[in-house]
Amino acid sequence: MNLETTTVTVEKTQQEVFEFLTKVENFEQLMPESIQKFEKLTDSRFLFQLKGMPEIVLEQKESTAYSSVILGAASDKLPFTLTADITDLGNGTSTAKLTFDGQFNAMMAMMIKNPIQNFINTLSENISKI
Repeated sequence: MNLETTTVTVEKTQQEVFEFLTKVENFEQLMPESIQKFEKLTDSRFLFQLKGMPEIVLEQKESTAYSSVILGAASDKLPFTLTADITDLGNGTSTAKLTFDGQFNAMMAMMIKNPIQNFINTLSENISKI
């Protein structure tokens, strides 16, 4: 299952957005209002829980300086990645786009598609406000 957000413009440089997204504690600021729990576990790993959802642990899997940050599920139960692609527009602005890629059976994908699309849309909207 592959889901994408629209590309948002951020009034920050590409480097500033990248540095913000590589500090896992900053993801608390991006979470939807329905967040019930957020905990930084290590410098590259955090746990969060949204209302009515199980706890999920995300960890930074890899990054490419200033252009990409890839987070992934720390558990094999729900294997997925969340990629932020960052592009420099010049004049102190950049764009960001999130892509969710998960390996789920058809039934699971059908159940979680809309909640995940809403979740990544909220993250994207909130990135535009950093």
